[in-house]
Amino acid sequence: MLSSKVTDCNAHGQDSSYFLGWQEYEKNPYHEVNNPNGIIQMGLAENQLSFNILESWIENNPTATQFKNNDDQSVFKELALFQDYHGLPSFKKAFVQFMSEIRGNTFTFDPNNLVLTAGATSASETLMFCVANPGDAFLIPTPYYPAFDRDLKWRTGAEIVPIHCSSSNGFRITRSALEDAYQQAQKKDLKVKGIFVTNPSNPLGTSLSMHELDLIFNFISTKNIHLISDEVYSGTVFSSPKFTSVMEVLKNKNLMKSEVSNRVHIICSLSKDLGLPGFRVGAIYSGNGDVVSAATKMSSFGLISSQTQYLLSEMLSDRKFTKIYLSENRRRLKHRQETLVKGLQKVGIRCLKSNSGLFCWVDMRHLLGSKTFHGEIELWEKIVYDVRLNISPGSSCHCSEPGWFRVCFANMSEETLILAMQRVKSFVESMSKKNNRNRHQQILHNSARRTKSLPKWVFSLSLNQLEVGEQR
Repeated sequence: MLSSKVTDCNAHGQDSSYFLGWQEYEKNPYHEVNNPNGIIQMGLAENQLSFNILESWIENNPTATQFKNNDDQSVFKELALFQDYHGLPSFKKAFVQFMSEIRGNTFTFDPNNLVLTAGATSASETLMFCVANPGDAFLIPTPYYPAFDRDLKWRTGAEIVPIHCSSSNGFRITRSALEDAYQQAQKKDLKVKGIFVTNPSNPLGTSLSMHELDLIFNFISTKNIHLISDEVYSGTVFSSPKFTSVMEVLKNKNLMKSEVSNRVHIICSLSKDLGLPGFRVGAIYSGNGDVVSAATKMSSFGLISSQTQYLLSEMLSDRKFTKIYLSENRRRLKHRQETLVKGLQKVGIRCLKSNSGLFCWVDMRHLLGSKTFHGEIELWEKIVYDVRLNISPGSSCHCSEPGWFRVCFANMSEETLILAMQRVKSFVESMSKKNNRNRHQQILHNSARRTKSLPKWVFSLSLNQLEVGEQR
């Protein structure tokens, strides 16, 4: 007999359209030479725009990849035998310095409050294990990253209650939406343990405003609950408004030594900010000593290799490199986002105004056959199978309004993005022609129905009027 975790894998969320799109892409992946008619992957939030800067640093710093120190002495044996799940002190120091630099040095992070994990997925789950019991709930603003259903719920037994946000105000969090979600949880007899936000947002590509942050802090203070802020996209903010970390809010509100600070935690990673998802580097930052202690012990189930930590400690300690990388990466992200937005605008598709992330939140409501989630999935299937683009439907992100899609732009070459826009243009034009034909046929059909229902004297009168008109 197998455990229920094996027999009940549906809770993993793998049957979501978010993951199904990936499966279709893997069956027919686009390649400019080998498969030019394949599916272009626009459902993967991966940053490949600044890889040459990373590769250049590797080339110019061979001792880091050779595992040698500044004295040109090998540290390979030391790294190979290192097993302390607290992590390399040099790496933790370099990591928190990088976190501070990303945030404009508005907050100084303490490496003693940092717990290293094998990616942000591990960090998210570990935090949930630390602060929530099975059956407890976290409130999450919609739309949200589809894999949170897996990361936060699958093994922890925690529940997610959506904070429904609307396009009417750009999907911003409101006081009424917070209260409605809290009351909804109570109706389900769920104990609310906290709020979980992504800042900047995945999939919106927007950072939380100060007004939203104030609402959230007032809410968690009143309700005596936790706040987890997933800030893995903090280094991708490429235009105003600026990104504000929850740790900066704590500092500005003079709450660093208060009881509230024990209930505020952040998740960070190098997967998006540095474009290294394969290195599996994530972290939890918390001022709560009990959380740090428990999470550190749990991190033994998903450690970052000491070789990875050493290489990255060398890279992130190079302040000249980090300054150049962050500046140039933001410039490239801004250019690429503008390319996507302008390309879609040319065919009548608009995007939510964004300032961060590796994607745009795209409004295709006017292309729906029916203003329903069924209509959204029908459109998504056409885009995947006919247009051959894998994008993520809003329903997979638990959006409360059908017709929105997340479209990624940083995981491909600019030439591939331009090709994708050409495919979208052809699709929209074909839909427009089809709709025009359908409208024309409907007009003819309605006209024929009206003609059949008219009495014969109307035709006689019309004929006489026509003859009089010709005589004039």
